[in-house]
Order: sequence, then C-alpha cells, then structure tokens
Amino acid sequence: MQCLERNMPRESESRRPDRMLPGGSRIPTAEIVELASRASGPGGQHVNTSSTRVSLRWNLRDSSGLREDARARLLARLDSKLSREGVLIVHSDRHRSRQRNLDAAYSRLYELVETALYQAPPRRPTAPSRGAKQRRLDAKRRRGDLKSERGRGGDDGH
Repeated sequence: MQCLERNMPRESESRRPDRMLPGGSRIPTAEIVELASRASGPGGQHVNTSSTRVSLRWNLRDSSGLREDARARLLARLDSKLSREGVLIVHSDRHRSRQRNLDAAYSRLYELVETALYQAPPRRPTAPSRGAKQRRLDAKRRRGDLKSERGRGGDDGH
C-alpha cells in the first residue's frame, strides 16, 4: 500500500487554523501529519488509481499546544486509541474524495479530543423544599384514599 505524506497544503486549499480547546489548550494544525493512501470501498475503478483514504497523526506527548493537565487527561482517556509513542491516529475512507475524507478525519479528531477533555460539573447535593415534600405526601394520600375506596362494597352488592 502506498502512503503519501503531505507537509504543504495545495495552493487551492486554505491552511486550517489551530483548534482552541476548553481550558486554554489548543490543537496546533502544524503538528498534525496528514497521510493519504489507497482506500477500499466505493469508487469502482477510481479506487485502484487514487489515494483517497486519509490518516491524521498527532503526537500528544510532544504537542506544544497542550497544558500539562489536559495532556495527562488525554493520555489517560485516549490510551486505547494511542500508539506506544503517544500518537493519536485517525483514519477516514468513507468518501470518494480525499478532501471530504480529510474534513471528516479532522472532525473526528476534534470530536475525540473534546470528548476526552470534557469534565462534568461537580454535583451539588440538594434537598427537596418543604412545599415539595408536602405536595408529595398529599399526592400519596389522595392515591391511597382512591385505592381504599375501591375495596368498599357499593349499594348494588358487587
């Protein structure tokens, strides 16, 4: 399988800006290595002649755009998706066009990183208000009264 490394974007393509992440970190696009290779899948004879599969490689351990806490969180949460060297690799070969696969791969990379960095806000325990407790007890009492009415016999003897 032939791989093509792309260091310089074509003149028709605009350079992607760095992706800002929550907490002051960023994904520097200059550190992402784009590779193209031949893809299987849709395209008929076109598949045999063009390199439309795209792979993105980003070294998390050596990245200058990550703060240390974000780097530690990413290395821990994305451990199963990283190589031994700490490189995150994302592939895309869903589309027939290399540009669409490149866009899909960048979207997937951003989604993986942002999901791994997400921290749920800490839960603050709360207690129900006095009115809420009273409404709950009143509803239980009404429901109990309704059920107890069912057991009493009526005038017609059923």
